[in-house]
Amino acid sequence: MFLKKISVTFLMISAAWQGQAAGKFELSPKLHTAYNQALSLRFEEAITAIDALKISEPNNMMVFFVENYIDCLKVFVNEEEPELRRLEVNKDKRLALLKKGDPKSPYYRYTQAQVRLMWAMARLKFNEYLTAVREVSAAFSDLEENQRLFPHFMPNKQALGVLHSLAGNIPDNYKTVVKFVSGLNGTLTQGQAELEEVIQYAQKSDYAFEQEALVMYALMMLHLNNQPQHAWKVINNGRLKVQENPIACLAMANIATKTGHNDRAIELLENRPVGSMYHPCWFSDYNLGLAKLFRGDADAPKHFQTFLNHFKGKNYVKEAYRKLAWNALLNNDLNNYKSYIEKCKTHGATIIGEDQSAQKEAKSGIVPDITILRGRLFFDGGYYSKALSTFNQKKIEDFPTDALRLEYLYRLGRVYQMTGRRQEAVDAFFKTIQDGRNKPFYYACNAALQMGILYEEGAQTAEARKYYQICLDLSPSEYADGLHMKAKAGLNRLKKG
Repeated sequence: MFLKKISVTFLMISAAWQGQAAGKFELSPKLHTAYNQALSLRFEEAITAIDALKISEPNNMMVFFVENYIDCLKVFVNEEEPELRRLEVNKDKRLALLKKGDPKSPYYRYTQAQVRLMWAMARLKFNEYLTAVREVSAAFSDLEENQRLFPHFMPNKQALGVLHSLAGNIPDNYKTVVKFVSGLNGTLTQGQAELEEVIQYAQKSDYAFEQEALVMYALMMLHLNNQPQHAWKVINNGRLKVQENPIACLAMANIATKTGHNDRAIELLENRPVGSMYHPCWFSDYNLGLAKLFRGDADAPKHFQTFLNHFKGKNYVKEAYRKLAWNALLNNDLNNYKSYIEKCKTHGATIIGEDQSAQKEAKSGIVPDITILRGRLFFDGGYYSKALSTFNQKKIEDFPTDALRLEYLYRLGRVYQMTGRRQEAVDAFFKTIQDGRNKPFYYACNAALQMGILYEEGAQTAEARKYYQICLDLSPSEYADGLHMKAKAGLNRLKKG
């Protein structure tokens, strides 16, 4: 009986397809609901809705677009390679189906481009850079052609805005290769203008992709345009559905922590939507542990442990063990510090900068200085007064090694910077660059970046350019790509001015 029902359903769908011409692209109310369910990690509901839509709206190509969201979000959130291999075969099948749609629709090329872009993002989680670049290349080509044909189509403008922003901030040593392989080009100014146009449109209209646009724009303001408080204002005042969408909640909490609103991040993550209807997102537990560690909460370790107990991927695993080690050290528990830091060597991967740094610390055998560590964590959570008070407990002469003296100087400069003590920050950063530019640590490179930012804020363009270039000229063993991208963004902002 079950097989008979399946066969009848299949014949109904096939008959419907044979009786139709080119498929249409329609954001119908039911399709929009399925899209929101997928974006909110309510995968079972979304799949049920899509199966029903294939019967009730058999000629609507957008069902395959939403189906792709489910696959890519699963891969992105879970980071399980067997799942990637199992689901990636669906990409070409969906692209083939989308190509049967109406080529005169603005969604025709857009949906194909988005399928490729989402798979590119998923592949980056597994270090598959060449395949990801090829996906981006094909997507960028489709989006540019679509922009020519439909210049006022906002979803296309949103996707291009992100790509143009990223293209404009690729460090020069990568730019030629990336452009040759992918054809990707653009500027931060161009991308910002496109995303701002989309945001303004969304504020006045019922725009289906508003949630994604808000997050993308806020992240661009935070990481590329050096406007953290504007990023927070956009995300905090926007219509982000944090009580319904775990991904939106995580994105907002992440931006909150990075803009000095760590208490709000904890509030968001403690009240995030959970339950059997939602696919689990263990990164939320990691981020909650991080935010609580910054604040000094005693229950921070349990959230890292929840992440480690359930997450089957590789990224942030080493860093989670390091954070557990740091928490033990702050509580004068050297045995547990050693136990956790040892696990950094054997668990997880070294794809992202945080895990690379954790692995390096574990292999070095050097135990962090507690005063610097505590001050660093307060600073990272935006508790600048507590950080300064902690650092002031010692003087630079109190530290026995060059490495500790350099780190202390750099971190003190960061606190001065964030508390408005500009000249003291400049002095500390200058000395950090002077003493650290020939050492493998990232302190001199980041100090140069922050000097560039300080001079840019003071409208001292020549000095700002000088220090952004110094940042680009240094190649520390940690965080180099991220620091260089921000320095490149700074130079691009100065060109814009």
